[in-house]
Formats: sequence, structure tokens, C-alpha cells
Amino acid sequence: MTGPWPALPYEEWEPTKQTLHRYAQIVGKIRMALAPFRNHWWHVTLLLATRGLTTGPMPVGERDVEIAFDLLDHRVRITSSDGQERRVELGRRPACADFYAELIGALRDLGVEVEILARPYDLDGPAFPDDRVNDSYDPDAVTRFWRILAATEHVLGRFASGFNGKASPIQLFWHSFDLAHSRYSGRPAPVAPDADRVTAEAYSHEVVAFGFWPGDDRRTPYPAFYSYTAPEPDGLRDEPLGPAAAEWQDTGTGSLAVPPYDAVRASADPDRMLLDFYESAYRAGARRAGWDTAAFAAYPSR
Repeated sequence: MTGPWPALPYEEWEPTKQTLHRYAQIVGKIRMALAPFRNHWWHVTLLLATRGLTTGPMPVGERDVEIAFDLLDHRVRITSSDGQERRVELGRRPACADFYAELIGALRDLGVEVEILARPYDLDGPAFPDDRVNDSYDPDAVTRFWRILAATEHVLGRFASGFNGKASPIQLFWHSFDLAHSRYSGRPAPVAPDADRVTAEAYSHEVVAFGFWPGDDRRTPYPAFYSYTAPEPDGLRDEPLGPAAAEWQDTGTGSLAVPPYDAVRASADPDRMLLDFYESAYRAGARRAGWDTAAFAAYPSR
């Protein structure tokens, strides 16, 4: 494997993706239980680190605890601010049930008692303590996935520098397993009266979102980059997109701008192509939604 944009055929690593996705949901739910609430549910996400993914420090009494995926040496490190550490090894391919038991046990060893809803979110299959179906772990594929996340974060970081309004961190949403970044107009958006709390909080403001996901059997069975505008303005899919590989897709609930990962990876300059895509998708959504884009202009992201 060379370079920041390695191959990641979905069908080849799909069993490992399913297992890793559940590991991430377990850790993310622990963060959700321990971290103070933030708007848009930003307190529940995972963040990129130099060797993988991390919760960042989570308060437990007078201490902080952090759970970090090391996706180069393939282990999870649980560390506390009083100098203690425990590990869960991933390279030996623990089933989801074993990972759950070992992680909760390691936290308990550190004096951390935490309760989560131990079922996968929007994924089929058994509860985490009973899941011996998802037990695949291909270390090379996992490292390639993380390198793509890191390369995407670099581009999103450059992209974020060109916006002077409210914007999200660059973060991994473990429920859908996508790396995401969002820009906000600052204007409230209408929310249906019967919307649940998660939906109401997530879509309470006008947003153009951007990101990467590794593929999904039900929606896009290949890795891809994406952007969407919510609420979706009229005529959004009439707007042009760049590069040529990007297209508007109808998800059934809205329009998604998508270039396949392999099209970006195969280009002469993947970073430039991806940055151009994010910028074209932003211009499309902001223009149709009537944002004051001049007011949000900052340092150019190029």
C-alpha cells in the first residue's frame, strides 16, 4: 500500500467494515453516555487522531478517560488522566461480543462504570453482548480505510478554511460510519412538529454537509464522497457539479451529490479534484438556498 488514497473495494472488506462499524458504535455510545451534550450531537462523534480514531478526553468524576483506536498497531487504548492504561487487541479478530466484554471490563478496571444501549444503531444483527456473527478483521483493509479518512480530513481542513460562518468539526459519525463536515447559514430551518429529538436537533438550521463514507449495502455499495443541502431548496439538482464524475442521486428523501471514491483516487490530483467537488456542491446548495455567501467568505481554500 502506497500513497494517501489506497484502493478499498467494498465487497472485499465488507465483513471487516461491518465488524469495525460495530466496534465504533460501542465506543461512540460510551462517549455519548459520558460527554456533556453539545448542539447537533457533536459530543457523540469520534475524531481522527495520528494513528486512528479517538473519543478525546471524557470526564469521569475528577478524571478524564480516553478511548483511542490505534489502526496501525490494531489495538484500542483506554487511558486515564491519572496515568492508567488498558488495551484491547484487535489483530486477533475478536467477535463483537468479545470486544464489547473486554472494553467494558477494561473500563471497569479503571473505575469507570458506564451503561449504554448495547444494540447496533440502524444495523441488522444481534445485540453487542451476543454478537458472534461480526468477527472479521482484516488489518490491512482497516489501515487503508483510516488512511483514506486522514487524506479526506486534510482536504476538508483546507476546504473549511474558506468559510467564515458557523461550521462543524471534521468528525466521524459512528451511526452511519461517515466522516463529515458541515457549514451553516445561521438561519433556522423548519422542523416537523412530530420530529424526534435527534432529527429536530440535527436539522434545526440550514446546512450544507460534506463527507466520505466507505460504502453501504442498502444505499451505495462502493466508497464515495458526498454532499447534501438541508432543507433541500428547489432546483438543487439543476445545479452543475464538478468534477465530471460527480452526479446528483435521488436517495428517496432528498438529493445527494456523489463522486465515487475510485474516480477521485484515479485522477492525476485527487486532492484538487475532491476540493473542487466540495466547493461546487457548496456553491450549488448555497446559491439555491439564497445564502449570503459573500458574508461567509474567508481565506481561500485553494
